[in-house]
Amino acid sequence: MQLNHAQRELTLKIVYYGPGLSGKTTNLRHLHARASPEVRGRLLTVETHDDRTLFFDLLPVFFSTSAGFKVKVKLFTVPGQVIHNATRRIVLQGADAVVFIADSRHSATAENNAYWRNLQDNMKENGLDVEQVPVVIQFNKRDLPDARTEAELEEARKRGGEEVVGAVALRGEGVLETFHAVARAAYRRLDARAHLARNVALTEQEFLAQIFGRMDLSGTALAGRYTGVGRDDQVGGGR
Repeated sequence: MQLNHAQRELTLKIVYYGPGLSGKTTNLRHLHARASPEVRGRLLTVETHDDRTLFFDLLPVFFSTSAGFKVKVKLFTVPGQVIHNATRRIVLQGADAVVFIADSRHSATAENNAYWRNLQDNMKENGLDVEQVPVVIQFNKRDLPDARTEAELEEARKRGGEEVVGAVALRGEGVLETFHAVARAAYRRLDARAHLARNVALTEQEFLAQIFGRMDLSGTALAGRYTGVGRDDQVGGGR
């Protein structure tokens, strides 16, 4: 988190992490498509010839609060290929929260576990407290024949302390719900540390409403929840 009282700016960083081709870029592309132009920046993607992310994706989401603070939430992905671990570690620096994108197929269990350990190792290398930085797990590719059952996902929820969301990112299913879960978790952690509600007059309700009130939530579990953001509210704050 970067909090600049003089400039009245607050910047949060959320990183989407996971194996190659697990659906990280697909998540960001869907979020970009669902977000109103008034709160989203340009989606920057650098790809290799086989459409895998070479360096990172970056999607900024921004708004101004009722108290006049400019808030920017930067969404990053990391490259999934094994050879790019140094890049993953760099992109992970300063993360306020993480989404771990796992492949739901049983055949991907070993790779999921390897990248989960890699995430924890790189968090420690960056001085991030693995017990304090919130992580949301998205089990993607729920539509494939070898996918884990709902009972297995429920077991994963009970086994770990992380929130678990099922998804089919190619169809947009679970993508917004995942982003909502990690945005809420990031706010709560930062509010506990920096007292955002008290120091910058930014409540959890306003934080989430400013973002999700300007996203197309139709067909999601969030539909109808954020309808109170009017056109008179301040938006913008730069890309």
